[in-house]
Amino acid sequence: MPRSKAPLFWHITASAVALLCAFSATAASAQNQSAAERAATVPVFAESARQAPQPVTDDRGKTVLLAKPPQRIVSLLPSLTEGTCALGLCDRLVGVDRYSDWPAAVKKLPVVGGGLDPSVESIVALKPDLVLLSNASKVAERLEALGVKVVALEVKSQAGVHKVLGQLGQLLGVPPEQGSERVWRELQAGVVEAAQLVPASIKNTRVYFEVSRGPYAAGPQSFIGEILSQLGVGNVVPAELGPFPRLSPEFLLRAQPDVILLGNRSMQAATSYPGWNNLKAIKGGHLCVFSDQDSYTIVRPGPRMAEAAHLIAQCLVDKAPKKQGAEAQR
Repeated sequence: MPRSKAPLFWHITASAVALLCAFSATAASAQNQSAAERAATVPVFAESARQAPQPVTDDRGKTVLLAKPPQRIVSLLPSLTEGTCALGLCDRLVGVDRYSDWPAAVKKLPVVGGGLDPSVESIVALKPDLVLLSNASKVAERLEALGVKVVALEVKSQAGVHKVLGQLGQLLGVPPEQGSERVWRELQAGVVEAAQLVPASIKNTRVYFEVSRGPYAAGPQSFIGEILSQLGVGNVVPAELGPFPRLSPEFLLRAQPDVILLGNRSMQAATSYPGWNNLKAIKGGHLCVFSDQDSYTIVRPGPRMAEAAHLIAQCLVDKAPKKQGAEAQR
């Protein structure tokens, strides 16, 4: 369970998604593993395979070059925490924000506060040689003034997930074929596996995915919207509204989606939306409410994206209205 109350919208949308970074015990067992099964294993990166860090230009437009691979990393964004672990360097993390809770090993690390406004004193006390954070964080300049190397990275799309994995690999000295490209290939394979679970009878289903109370929804340009497209279903949110638009509750009444997907905490607010009980999806029982932990898996744009795709696919299989005959083949 998370170590605090539900994070703000920034924490769950800026933070990605099936951690497909498993090294198998043997080649034979690797061939028999699905991408979802590989997601449960966190790799360990061999020191002998490390390369020199490469310069990275972060989302602030600042170029950072480390003299040597960092040994003490503080991560202030769950997706960057998970990305570091996906590259096999969980053991380099010495501190995290309060929302980083996966993989389980990071729960034992010192917590330095929230990602937006952590304790600078707590961070400095950990003597990091690199701090990873969001571009929205308020402490980057203060840390740099104290001589701490800072890199701000953020993701809204799948292309962004790929890019950030590559940037992390450059910073941490992990060769692409052993790090970011390996993770990306396995991640994409896992999404393809998830798409194969969705039968033709529910293809083109119109879906509404609420990311956070607001309501904030996942638009087609977001990484979640891209997963929906890869699974073969539609999105009732217009693309021109952006990746994660804030909508009026009345939007649902006009859109009348076939299936509604919500996090557990969003559900608490959604039941008070105007006309909620009159929505066709609600009347028909076409509603998925994800647990907090499953919600975090889905809304964090990082290496657990294939696991997220499997969760969404299973929801659709369980809850989407089934089309019949010729309608299912359109």
